[in-house]
Amino acid sequence: MESTEAIVTRLTRLTETSLIVHWFTAEFGLLKSVAKGAKRPKSQFAGKLDLFFGGEITLGRSKSGGEWHALREVVIRDWREGLRRDYTSTLLAAYFCQLLERAVEPNHAEPELYDLLRRALDHLDQSPPELRVLRHFEREMARILGVLHHHGQPEASLRDALGSLPDSRAELMERLPSRQVE
Repeated sequence: MESTEAIVTRLTRLTETSLIVHWFTAEFGLLKSVAKGAKRPKSQFAGKLDLFFGGEITLGRSKSGGEWHALREVVIRDWREGLRRDYTSTLLAAYFCQLLERAVEPNHAEPELYDLLRRALDHLDQSPPELRVLRHFEREMARILGVLHHHGQPEASLRDALGSLPDSRAELMERLPSRQVE
């Protein structure tokens, strides 16, 4: 059993009552866990598994070396309810998670990227989404990954390094207000 700080980045239905939960963790990077019975009304996970929730998780690591670990316990500290205030906030938070999933290898710790995601989600939880937030995240991510070039155009640097950016970026560029763009 191992415990770590984690943020839910994706949820996928496994069976009628169970979920696959994708986490970005402080100590282990990207992980997938199976939350058995999570969709049952009296589940120990009821109300604790939703996108962008953060807290401490306890996992039983896969004995076969597989990528799915057994979720044993969840203690949520960051509900981030503000991310659900409007579609654009949710879309921007999802974009951050999708970008990280493209850039990071599973089971490989990236503490700086974990901190970047945590800070970005916390900011969006308290403040309206803006273009400068997207650009700051991309710049910091490119810097941390060591791929920032193109005369300070982080989206071009990330596109070169990752092959492409998530499709949701185009919609975000149309939706996000751009007060003082850097």
